[in-house]
Amino acid sequence: MNFTGFTEDDFNVFTIDGLDARMDALKDKIRPKLNSLGEYFAPTLSVLTGDEMYIHVAKHARRTVNPPKDTWVAFASNPRGYKMLPHFQIGLWETHLFIWFAVIYESPQKQQIGEKLTKNINKFYKEIPGNFCWSSDHTKPDAVKHSELSKKELIALFQRMKTVKKSEILCGLQIDRDTVVKMGPSMLLQEIDNVFRKILPLYKMS
Repeated sequence: MNFTGFTEDDFNVFTIDGLDARMDALKDKIRPKLNSLGEYFAPTLSVLTGDEMYIHVAKHARRTVNPPKDTWVAFASNPRGYKMLPHFQIGLWETHLFIWFAVIYESPQKQQIGEKLTKNINKFYKEIPGNFCWSSDHTKPDAVKHSELSKKELIALFQRMKTVKKSEILCGLQIDRDTVVKMGPSMLLQEIDNVFRKILPLYKMS
């Protein structure tokens, strides 16, 4: 395991102008670290979930003009893709690192998952830590703290999954960049591991 943690330079990659220049920096600086995180956590997640988990590092291959504003490694139970399945992600925006459980709009099981989440609202409302966040759009950096959501608002998020085609659900932790840089590799690995264990029930249920 050669994960060396994230630096200010890693986060600053997202300030580089131009698609090619930013993609080159992503490939050189960040992708090797995401690969390391993938290799480190895939065995743990396979044991925790009971599914063999495969690593998918974002390639941003379809981009022709706009440089990526974030990047990630995803873990899913299919070697060919992750977007159609409930999955886990670790990734970076310029401002923060994120650790997510995610069901995004490509998932054909969204309605059923929204239904199950709604039925289990009491469990998740109680058990998800207050400093964790919820998001309904993986393409935006904003998220709402669990402690700031009423039960009714969380149900509304789950209900959207059943009715809105582009709706998504993500739950996990965002850690601001300064904290990530100060944490160093071993503390960050421990934190990511903790988060995965806390969001595991969402995966198991979906």
